[in-house]
Amino acid sequence: MTAAPDSVEVAEGAAGYRSLYVHLPFCRRRCPYCDFAVVALDEGAPDVSAYTSSLLRELAMVEPWEALDAVNLGGGTPSATSSAELALLLDAVEARFELAAGAEISLEANPEDVTETAAAAWVELGFTRVSLGVQSFDDVVLGALGRAHSARQAADAVRTLRGAGVASVNIDLIFGTPVETADSWDRTLDVAMEQEPDHLSAYALTVERGTELSRQIADGAPAPDSDIQADRYEMLCVRAGDAGLVRYEVSNFARPGHTCRYNLGTWAGGEYEAVGLGAHGHRDGVRYRNVRRLDVYRSRVDEGERPRAGADSGGADDVERERLMLGLRRVAGVATGRADRALRTDAAIRRLVDAGVVAIDDDRMRVREPLLTDEVTRAVLALQF
Repeated sequence: MTAAPDSVEVAEGAAGYRSLYVHLPFCRRRCPYCDFAVVALDEGAPDVSAYTSSLLRELAMVEPWEALDAVNLGGGTPSATSSAELALLLDAVEARFELAAGAEISLEANPEDVTETAAAAWVELGFTRVSLGVQSFDDVVLGALGRAHSARQAADAVRTLRGAGVASVNIDLIFGTPVETADSWDRTLDVAMEQEPDHLSAYALTVERGTELSRQIADGAPAPDSDIQADRYEMLCVRAGDAGLVRYEVSNFARPGHTCRYNLGTWAGGEYEAVGLGAHGHRDGVRYRNVRRLDVYRSRVDEGERPRAGADSGGADDVERERLMLGLRRVAGVATGRADRALRTDAAIRRLVDAGVVAIDDDRMRVREPLLTDEVTRAVLALQF
């Protein structure tokens, strides 16, 4: 992918991508802000090999299609899975699907799992991209987030991945933790840019219902401040741009040639199969999700059925709203398509255009103020066709 990461060509071409998501739910412990389908190893002793066997059975039920452009192993903490089991999974993927030339094969990893031996094994297995869950280069912030690594370990992990020959390295950051100060965020950005990442993802800390973080806040702990988070985001955009990283989505920045194919395909409404606990997929116009309970997942798969928790094909208007909602996250925006008239006449959208938040021109809609993307999304979801 050689075009500029925010180009319309890249954004629209991604709709044709075909991807596979593989969910590996095991984490050494659950972070207090996490609401993903995670199985914490410090809460028991789940049989990881048994889960891999079930995952392979589910993968065998997936109907093959044309060559995959991207394979993403997410979680959970995929880097906590042994190289031997990762090899089994990738062998099964390649046996079931053809991989397109230059396919992106991505692994999510935590810094404490990155060793020279592990990194070399990942490259040998064919991973072309590693997304590193750094979250912060400040030890105080890392402690508040419940992370198991230190700032030094995180920086060392980036260098180790580069030394092993990983073709594309992403650094994941979280901003706006209440213990974070402007100076500490500035230092985190300093260290992050010193690593010269190929890709950078950064998200405001959010409070999800049912998480330990939500319970802490209910008991009186300070909550994230949206105004402070807005300031942090503005700092991020300036620093990333100065370092040569181009923002191509609300929270994602990349050097040319290093945009994430899996993410681009998702935002463009492309199709992707998903296997594993709690995994979400989109194929043949149907969006589906898997069950989140490990025992139910394994039981369903071992009985020879896809472990669906639900599926939704939606009506034509719902599909159009979703296309717009996802596409508006990109800097390149989204073609107005059959919603063009509604977008140009809807009162709420017109107010956003008049306020300079949104631009609609040349049959394309773009969000000009990325921090207000959620507000724009709400207006799009309320559209009447």
